[in-house]
Amino acid sequence: MPSSSLEPDGTPSKAPEEGEEPEGAFFVVRIAKVFPEGVKLSRKRECLVEIRPGTLQTDDEAEKERNIMMKEFMAHKDPSWSQQFVIACMLGPAIDEHGALDDVTTGEAIFHWLAMPWKVFFAIVPPREKCGGWLAFCIALAQIGIVTFVVGEVANVLGCAVGLKTSVTAITFVALGTSLPDLFASASAARNSPYADSAVGNVTGSNAVNVFLGMGLPWCISSLYWKFAKVTDDHPDGQAAPCPQGDLVFAVTVFLCCSFVCFFVLFTRQYCMGGVLGGPPCSRKLSGFILIMLWVIFVVMCTLNAYGVFGDKAENGV
Repeated sequence: MPSSSLEPDGTPSKAPEEGEEPEGAFFVVRIAKVFPEGVKLSRKRECLVEIRPGTLQTDDEAEKERNIMMKEFMAHKDPSWSQQFVIACMLGPAIDEHGALDDVTTGEAIFHWLAMPWKVFFAIVPPREKCGGWLAFCIALAQIGIVTFVVGEVANVLGCAVGLKTSVTAITFVALGTSLPDLFASASAARNSPYADSAVGNVTGSNAVNVFLGMGLPWCISSLYWKFAKVTDDHPDGQAAPCPQGDLVFAVTVFLCCSFVCFFVLFTRQYCMGGVLGGPPCSRKLSGFILIMLWVIFVVMCTLNAYGVFGDKAENGV
């Protein structure tokens, strides 16, 4: 006896005529009023559902269809080099591996058009399958250096235009422009990792590169320049590279004091709540507010010191 189905009103559904393509249906399931409050199945509350009418499938046919769908998903997840440029210019709702639908808002559309040149620029990075990932690593590292150089130069020009000292520009515009990508990467890693190990590793790795490589490499180049390029009759062995301390001592002192307060907050959360991240909303917001205020205090103190509020400055000028 042939199988039959019913329409939503209870009447028997009509079988498609011979040669007629069966029509499917799409609808969105939205999760609302969950209990207990705050329970989530995924990061999104909407899911795209597709109903495909058709004949019964055997296990082999179903397995083939699942394999085809998996290949299509993996092709979208790991696009080819040419597809990266298409994705960089494309604006549309995204569907993740769980089938969750994320509609495009007005703000996302505006930011997409503003960020499209950067997306196309970073689409130059080849897929990680080429050359074992080393090609993508080297090109991505070079592009990060280019973007950091552009941000630093624009920040310096902006600081000179508004009349800020170089040290103030460095701890505000330059620091924000070069550290915001690390901030978003750390936030994403903290949300996706159960213990936030990736976030901590990203922060420590970024600071290590900034301190050791960002300071060590220019210092080495400057020392070699003054060693070999500044050879004169009075200094046959070269000269020592001048390194005025400027505001560095004061900035490091204030930074260490703020760091001690930061570690005190983290240890207090660990001792009282059993974890550094998470917890009740009140404690999360309070901890975040304290850490943000530490950054504000650091910037304000260094700015006041740069403009001679705490005493005479040995170095003047913009």
